[in-house]
Amino acid sequence: MSYREEVLIIAHRGASAERPENTVEAFVEAGKQRSDSVELDVRLASDGSLIVHHDPWYHDGRTIWSTASESRPEGVPDLETALDACLRTPGMGVNVEIKNTPGDLGGDDVPWSLDVVDATCGLIGARAAAGVDQDVLITSFDSRTLDRVRHIGGPPTGQLVFDVTAWPDLFESCVERGHVAVNPWDPFVDVQFVEGAHSAGLSVNVWTVDEYDRVRDLAAMRVDGIITTVPAAARAALADGGSA
Repeated sequence: MSYREEVLIIAHRGASAERPENTVEAFVEAGKQRSDSVELDVRLASDGSLIVHHDPWYHDGRTIWSTASESRPEGVPDLETALDACLRTPGMGVNVEIKNTPGDLGGDDVPWSLDVVDATCGLIGARAAAGVDQDVLITSFDSRTLDRVRHIGGPPTGQLVFDVTAWPDLFESCVERGHVAVNPWDPFVDVQFVEGAHSAGLSVNVWTVDEYDRVRDLAAMRVDGIITTVPAAARAALADGGSA
């Protein structure tokens, strides 16, 4: 079985209910709110830089893939800056979601490639070789992206899933592809899902959960991680439920 005795609190894009999402401020605040880990999004800029941003375009309408890193808006960090911000809280892990799904890159004309995977794994690998001790899980909705991570020997991987009914062989596929986790959307998660994943040896990290009672319910199901925008409130709910 792969489940944890204690549920991890994973700050969704940092403590994003109180700070701008995917910013250094949100990651630092996540640590202050006793998060175990931070979930963040990475995309590739036109010059090959790794930009931490959820949407494929900036607020001014420019797409990330067509904009050089030096021209990005103020306050948008690159991946190394974001990873360093998370390290300000000793022991805090990072769930790096690679945004690389065709159709979600800024338009149908955006060339899809695996360059973002190689760059992400290269950076994380170089940091590890330099002695940076940081627990990293890479997730994505795109299966080919995760397959590339496994092929080049990158960090542990987890499959992001929106509609689990579209994956009749989800757990078997994850195991065959070498993943260690499945990260499902909350409405599809029940006891049977959690038990099935655990029986396959997979951890379950559920997104995005901000409701007090639901946090406690998921803890009772023995999920491994709860991804939330309100880490302090989720921590309090776990404490009240006896699972923290």
